[in-house]
Amino acid sequence: MPPGSPRHGDHPNALREHLLAGQVIPAHPLALTAQRTLDESRQRGLTRYYIDAGAGGVAVAVHTTQFAIRDAKYALLRPVLELAADEARSRRLGSHPPFALIAGAIGDTRQAVAEAELAAALGYDMVLPSLGALRHASDDALIAHCRAVSDVLPLFGFYLQTAVGGRVLGYDFWRRLAENERVWAIKIAPFNRYRTLDVVRAVSDAGRDDLALYTGNDDNILADLLTPFPVHRVHGTTTRHIVGGLLGQWAVWTRGAVRLLERVRAVRNGTAPPGELAELLRLNAALTEANAAIFDAAHDFAGCIPGIHEILRHQGLLNGTWCLDPSEALSPGQLEQIDRVTRRYGQVLGDG
Repeated sequence: MPPGSPRHGDHPNALREHLLAGQVIPAHPLALTAQRTLDESRQRGLTRYYIDAGAGGVAVAVHTTQFAIRDAKYALLRPVLELAADEARSRRLGSHPPFALIAGAIGDTRQAVAEAELAAALGYDMVLPSLGALRHASDDALIAHCRAVSDVLPLFGFYLQTAVGGRVLGYDFWRRLAENERVWAIKIAPFNRYRTLDVVRAVSDAGRDDLALYTGNDDNILADLLTPFPVHRVHGTTTRHIVGGLLGQWAVWTRGAVRLLERVRAVRNGTAPPGELAELLRLNAALTEANAAIFDAAHDFAGCIPGIHEILRHQGLLNGTWCLDPSEALSPGQLEQIDRVTRRYGQVLGDG
C-alpha cells in the first residue's frame, strides 16, 4: 500500500469502534545510537514490540519521541513517522482489529497543519495536537487552531499537564472542542483530578457518546480506567468510562499493560473474579509508585524520557538512554529508584 492510502478505508467506522473499545496506545520513544543519531533498527524494533505486545496503536512524534526531532539540525520528523508507518503497514495490513497510527503535531497553526498534512501523506489515521505553543491564545483561537488541523485528519485531543509545557484548559474549551465531529478521542493528561473531571463532563454534556476518552494521567492510570464517571442526562443519570490509555508509561512493560487493561474490562463488564477490583486498586498504587521513578516525579519530570529509555534498555529494546539533547539525562538518584521499582514491581506490572 503506498504512503497516504487510507488504511481503514474499507471499514470507515472500524477505527472509531476500535478506539471506543479501549486500547493500550504507547507514546513511541526515539531510539538513538551512542552518537545520538537515529538507530533505525532499534526504532523499527520498538514499533514491532508494541504491535506484538497487543497494543492498539502508537502515538509518534509526541513528547516521548522528543519534540527536537523537528529541529533542522536533526531533521528526524519525517523519517521517524515513516518508520512507524512502514512497520504498521507491513505487519498489520488488513488486520482485525485495526492498529491506530497517531501523529503528534506542535507549533502554531501553520506548523501544526503542515505536520498533519505530512502525517496524512504517510498514512496516519489521526493527529494529537499539542497546544503548548499557544499558551496565551484565547479559547476562540484554540478552537480555530484545532478546527484547521482536524480539516486534515481527525483529532485525538490532548490535555497536557502544565509541568511539561501544557496550559490550563477549562470546561468551556472542552465543551466547544467536543462539538467538532472530527474529534474522535481525547487524551486526558492534566495530572489533576478537577481538570480530568472537566473534560469528562464537557464531552458528556456535548452528547458525544461516540468520542473515546483516554487517560494520559500516568500518575493514576488504573483508577481512571476503573472509575464510573456520573453523566447527567434529561432522563436520569448514567455513567461514562475512560476506556483506554495513550501513555508514556505504556511505552514500557507494554504486554503487562495489555493484561491490566483486559482485567479492567472484566471488572467493568462484571466477569472479574471476587476481589479483583480491590487488587487492581492496589496495583494502581504500585503502578503510580513505579511511574514516579520512571518519570522522575521527584525532579518535576526532568528525567522522564531517559527514565523510559532505561526501562526499555532493561527490556533489551534500546542500547542506552541517550536523548538528542545531551543534557537530558537521568536525574541524580533516579537510576536507583528505577532499580528499586523494577525489583519490587517488574514481575507483576511488567512483561513477565
